[in-house]
Amino acid sequence: MTLSTLSSDTALAFADRGPLSHAILSRLTGGEDSGGFDTSVLATDAVAATADIVHDDDIQLALFLLYSSAYGSLPELDADLEWDPALLTTRRILEDAFERALRETVPMPEIPEPTVDAVGRALFALAAADTGPSLSRYFARKATTQQAEEMLVQRSVYTLREADPHSWAIPRLEGRAKAALVEIQSDEYGGGRPHRVHAVLFANAMRAAGLDAAYGAYVDEVPALTLASFNMMSMFGLNRRLVGAVVGHLAAFEMTSSIPCRLYADGLRRLGFDQDVVEYFDEHIEADAVHEQIAARDLAGGLAEDRPELLADIMFGAAACLTVDGWSGAHMLDAWAAGESSLRRPVTS
Repeated sequence: MTLSTLSSDTALAFADRGPLSHAILSRLTGGEDSGGFDTSVLATDAVAATADIVHDDDIQLALFLLYSSAYGSLPELDADLEWDPALLTTRRILEDAFERALRETVPMPEIPEPTVDAVGRALFALAAADTGPSLSRYFARKATTQQAEEMLVQRSVYTLREADPHSWAIPRLEGRAKAALVEIQSDEYGGGRPHRVHAVLFANAMRAAGLDAAYGAYVDEVPALTLASFNMMSMFGLNRRLVGAVVGHLAAFEMTSSIPCRLYADGLRRLGFDQDVVEYFDEHIEADAVHEQIAARDLAGGLAEDRPELLADIMFGAAACLTVDGWSGAHMLDAWAAGESSLRRPVTS
């Protein structure tokens, strides 16, 4: 079934990808079938049946919808159902399976001593050891205009909500870790200047590239892996027990952003995109070079020193960021090397 079965008043820009996501869409948008599904049973069945939860379209779209309800990123979803017990049970079933799969597949680094210096050094070493194929280097030299548009579409699932997944950690931290996170997030949200909010800069880039900047406009086009990357951030951020993981994720994210953003900017200029498209990436070249020090030492290192019981999750979150981003980059490079689109179907600007 697809979203065409739902009321036109609440239709989203994308369709379901299976029985579980169909049921959750129906429930959250008040579709005609909204009362006919036990989503927790469907979730249990989907988890039992999947061979690879990270690449499972139905499960990842279902999680994306459940998290979107918490963010408020899709106003078509009924806000009264954000804390619906049945949907929360469904989300927990999917999260347990997703987290278990990540912990089983993400290579864990050595755990350093719980000090600012040791954790900072370990995180920088972990990032430096990430020597997989570089999407940004390819992009700077070889990407086509269509591939540039695909890159923007792939990034839109997270970047039109940039910083939001990590901000869930703010009320769960204290002292220097909280101060460090707020310092980073203040920059992400424009430092009090609405037009400099990074998500706004990215929306401007999409519009200038001839793409739709409405949130969710390209959910139908992106693969499950792209949804999984964002879902992982959301899972880490929304679960208080995973505060260490979301901190580690942000540290790795910031530490691997500055140089790639310079290469993306170089590639966009090579292809003739104007400054409105490039500005988002230029903004991150300097900002993230500063953020990486704050995130690795003051945020992650400070948290580990103050709460050493969270150290293993800090390192897991960092490794998960690098691993899943590596999978996403490899997917795009493999598709492009084969002369194919990295999307479920190409977009035309």
